This record gives sequence, C-alpha cells and structure tokens, in this order.
Amino acid sequence: MKKGEKRKKMLLKIGYDMFITRGYENTSVDEIIEKAQIAKGTYYYYFQSKEQMLEEVIDMMIDSETELAEQIIGMDIPVPQKIVGIIASMKPTEAEQPVKNALFQAENVLMHYKVRQKLINVLTPILSEVIGEGVKKGLFECDNIPERVKMLLKISDSTFNEGTFSEKDIFVFIDMTEKLLGAESGTMSFIYDMIDKSDMEAGE
Repeated sequence: MKKGEKRKKMLLKIGYDMFITRGYENTSVDEIIEKAQIAKGTYYYYFQSKEQMLEEVIDMMIDSETELAEQIIGMDIPVPQKIVGIIASMKPTEAEQPVKNALFQAENVLMHYKVRQKLINVLTPILSEVIGEGVKKGLFECDNIPERVKMLLKISDSTFNEGTFSEKDIFVFIDMTEKLLGAESGTMSFIYDMIDKSDMEAGE
C-alpha cells in the first residue's frame, strides 16, 4: 500500500471512530486534524469536506459488510437462512448508528440516496446468486433473477425506509416476494421478523 493510500485509510479510521463515539454533528474537521496530527492542508488534500469523509466512511462500512455477505454464500446452510444472513450483514451495527443517522440530516439527502443505490447495487448480485441456488433446489421458480432482486430491494427500500407503514404492508410485501420468486406460500415469511417495525403505524 502506497504512503498516500495508507494515510487516507488512517484518516478514514479516525473519522469512523470519532463519528461513532462523538457523533457526526459533534465532530469537527479541526478535531479530526488534531487527532491525526496532520496539517489542515493535508486533510483537504484527501477530502474536500467532512461530508465527503462521511461518504467514504460509509463506503468503507459497506465494503466490510459486503465481505461478510459474500462469505455467507458458500456456507452449508438452507437458502432462506443465507438470505437472512446476507441482509442482516449489510446493516450497520448498533455502535455504527450515529454514522447512519447522519444520512438523515437534510444536508445529506443526496448522499443518502447514493448510499441506498450502492447498497442495492452491492446486494443484487449477492442475493441473485443465492436465489439462483434456490431455483436449482426447487425452492424458487423464476427467471431474470437480478432484475427481480433489484425490484424487490427497491420496493422494500421505498416501503420500509421512507416513512411509516402498516402490518398489512409487510404481509403484502411478503406475498409479493413469494409470487415474484415463484415460491410456495410461507417460504419467505421470515421477512416479517427482519423488518424494523419502529416506524410501523400505531394501532396496527
């Protein structure tokens, strides 16, 4: 690894640690510079702004999560468990929530969109491989698998990450997923337990 790449990786690790322990809003560029013991010009050589550092910290998190997800593909476990494991591996840990929360700030709307698109692009080939395994084993019956997976991910994102939803929405999404993949009823019922219900409409 070249000296410049090593320094940038070091800065990203410092930013990651400080965003988690102090929160993104409460961490300033000057504090990152002080912690790294570098000149301000050196920081801005690698990052145009704190927002760019946040984006690259998130990319670093996604890359790490992707490695875990890809390991699950080769595991000797049932296909539904692989799907659960892959999706679970692509979620931030509890400690990383301050980084994720920064994406919901008004000034980071575009970045939030870019991160969501990257997650879909990363997950589509990984889940497609697992769904393909499910087809070979007779669990699913479908073609054009990457397109189906991408559609499911986009619908899931817009339904469960963009506001409140109802319990009926969850059941309809599960039913739609089973039909889209050509699976028997109940095959994908595990999805219910995977959905964060903190935004579910009250009274449902």
